[in-house]
Amino acid sequence: MGCWYSRLVSGEEMVSRCKARKRYMKQFVKARHSFAAAHSMYLMSLRTTGVALLQFASAETSLHHHLRPPGTPPRVPPPFPNPPPAMSPTSWTTTSASTTTSSVVHPPPPPPPMSSSSAWDFWDPFMPASGRPVDVDVDEEEWEETTIDSEVAATATAASRSVAAPPSVVTATATSSSSELAVVVSTKSKDLVEIIKELNDYFVKAANAGGPLSSLLEIPTGQLSYQESSGKDDGNVKSLSLLLWTWSSSSAKWNAFGKFCEDSGGNNIGRGNDGIATHCSTVERLYVWEVKLYQEVKNAECLKLEYEKKVAVLGKLEMKSADYFKTEKAKKDVEKLESQLMVASQAIEATSSEIIKLRESELYPQLLELVKGLTCMWRTMYEFHQVQTHIVQQLKFLNSIPSSSPTSEIHRQSTLQLELKAQQWHLSFCNLMKAQRDYVQSLTGWLRLSLFQVGNNSLHKTRQDSAIYSLCEEWQLAINNVPDRVASEGIKSFLTVIHAIVVQQTEEQKQKKRSDSAFKDLEKKTSELRSLESKYGTYTLPVCSSETSKNPVREKRVKVETLREKAEDEKAKHEKSVSVTRAMTMNNLQMGLPHVFQAMTGFSNVCTQAFESVHNQAKSNHDLHNVKMILP
Repeated sequence: MGCWYSRLVSGEEMVSRCKARKRYMKQFVKARHSFAAAHSMYLMSLRTTGVALLQFASAETSLHHHLRPPGTPPRVPPPFPNPPPAMSPTSWTTTSASTTTSSVVHPPPPPPPMSSSSAWDFWDPFMPASGRPVDVDVDEEEWEETTIDSEVAATATAASRSVAAPPSVVTATATSSSSELAVVVSTKSKDLVEIIKELNDYFVKAANAGGPLSSLLEIPTGQLSYQESSGKDDGNVKSLSLLLWTWSSSSAKWNAFGKFCEDSGGNNIGRGNDGIATHCSTVERLYVWEVKLYQEVKNAECLKLEYEKKVAVLGKLEMKSADYFKTEKAKKDVEKLESQLMVASQAIEATSSEIIKLRESELYPQLLELVKGLTCMWRTMYEFHQVQTHIVQQLKFLNSIPSSSPTSEIHRQSTLQLELKAQQWHLSFCNLMKAQRDYVQSLTGWLRLSLFQVGNNSLHKTRQDSAIYSLCEEWQLAINNVPDRVASEGIKSFLTVIHAIVVQQTEEQKQKKRSDSAFKDLEKKTSELRSLESKYGTYTLPVCSSETSKNPVREKRVKVETLREKAEDEKAKHEKSVSVTRAMTMNNLQMGLPHVFQAMTGFSNVCTQAFESVHNQAKSNHDLHNVKMILP
């Protein structure tokens, strides 16, 4: 009898490996869904935070008067406001150098052309002070534009051809070896709403920057709840089951071997308009194949055990020279099982081939596109967060006269709404980073097992075997080491200052209630005093002339005066509380907003470099392989 079945690795190890592969792929299917959901929620949080901040600013502006005293010249902001030293390029460069696989830290990418309707251009908050040009004096309605590094000035020149230049521009040029920066500073006086409106515009642009990646991740519409995207694990089995067999529309179908059927119109389900398989369909088909492989391996193991028993029985019969018919029957049983094992082995190899085919021809190119999409998204977000950092620097130059207007209920509700949206921004950012880490981790775990074939005479290794695993290892290293804690703490610090405003507004409201209550008591006691005065007269003496007798009018008058003092004191406290609220609000915006955008600018810059390094390394490996294939 042949021993072909010995080609199979030890049964228990093989079944265990395939079970682990299936588990990793199941996690990967879920992680892809979570990654897409977290990405969608993060983009949404950028939009809603901007809107909430604008509503908050509008309500606050209604309480403030942005007026200058007659004859007072406007406070013109300097063209290069200095960011806090904590966000210096050294700190970010040190972090990125130690956390990415790139051996060279690339300079920030050049800024994109600006819209002609915008009053802002790019200012790099991480540029060293020594590299900044000297300030140029300008009139109130003039602009100042400074261009650095003539080496790459052609980039800005080419971009500006498609954009109308702003009117009344004063240009100054300086040279620096670090990077090319174009800065346009508006000297026109603006109020809080105008500044926040521009800030909101760039929240929208930053959210739009994630659009192409949303297409790659195939963000589902109408299928996600915030609970699902926030990492809660309720009903995962049921939702995963639904996810596996339906996506976008519910018309996707596979045949018994995990291949796509065509719909009635002859279109391939699970493929985009260009006929290329979508990432979602590729991942889900891989899971179907992994389930099939696991079942086939388990079946083969059962057959192998049965085969070994039958071979042992046949051996005993042959040794004992047993009855001919029994011996022949045992031989036929062994031959039958041998045939079934051969079929099972062929099925396993066929399934493994389909998995390798999907991994090479579909999954690997999709992963390259995802990394490329992440690079482009974070580069664009870096540019827009950089502009936002510059915009919020103008808050410190607002010409505000302290307001005595109390916080309205509308403003209080807008503050609570802003706090909620800031919380969601922080939560969605943390979820986004966790979801991407889970995505890459589950993928890398599956690849680590699937690159080892089931059989000893495994199929030949292809270039993608090492290329896709190398890509995912580099990706995992990059995403694990990007300093997302710095960015999340930056958002959290913004949330903290907004919460402080909420607390102060609450205290102001409580103080107003105490003041109103004191005046209400005063009015009540004053009314009682008047009643006594009308009854006894203003200076009525007591009925008894004894010195121990009491004068009800005088006693009431003393109480009224005491309450009057208390009411005036509570009123003063309320006015003080209003003043504190107004001052705190502006101060917290001036201090909190620059910090969060400096943190996001630095983080997005590091992400750009990290993902660009991963993508370039993968492309380099691909090109090197092609060169080796050409050379004799």
